[in-house]
Amino acid sequence: MWQNASLFKKKNLRLQKRACSFCTKDQWARDDPAFLVLLAFSLSLTSILFAFVLNLSFAGFLKFFLWIVFVDCIGVGLVIATFAWFVTNKFLRRVPDQDVEWGYCWDVHLNAFFPMFVFIHVIMPLLFYGLIDYTNFFSRLLGNSMWCVATFYYVYLTFLGYTALPILKKTHVFLYPLTFIFIFFVATVAAGWNISQTAMDFYHFRATNTNRRL
Repeated sequence: MWQNASLFKKKNLRLQKRACSFCTKDQWARDDPAFLVLLAFSLSLTSILFAFVLNLSFAGFLKFFLWIVFVDCIGVGLVIATFAWFVTNKFLRRVPDQDVEWGYCWDVHLNAFFPMFVFIHVIMPLLFYGLIDYTNFFSRLLGNSMWCVATFYYVYLTFLGYTALPILKKTHVFLYPLTFIFIFFVATVAAGWNISQTAMDFYHFRATNTNRRL
């Protein structure tokens, strides 16, 4: 997990190690599931935090954890990795005889997911009832900033992941979503929508089938 935490200060560390792996093993994708196992373990710990914050029963905790791991992380990741695999091989390859492994696209998703995990699954629940779960401007700004920064990190680390591949060109296209994310952030704050409140309402309903505010 030390390598995960280092993403905030040394974003190219993983990319350099991946390049060494390519030189020795002739592949870019990880050949062991250790990172995913550690991430799932981390999600189990933060699910306990969410269970406490949302006042979930043990059954609610289990349901929340399964949703987070198999839908939010793995399910969404499979879709994103497959889409990125298709786009990179269809439009961004420099030469036709080299292609991007699907496993590498999956690894990029997992690497980019970790900073989002820190903001959304650690910092947000810790600050939620003290600072975020209110209707004032500051709470809305803080709550929406969590999601904005988290998605910014996800997009930027995705960009770094594909930029590390010498067989790809025009990888700057992976930065295009940043503009839309910022516009969406400003629009939601101005419109009075606290995304973190909505997310917590959704998490609670998904785990219990009841409204959090009742």
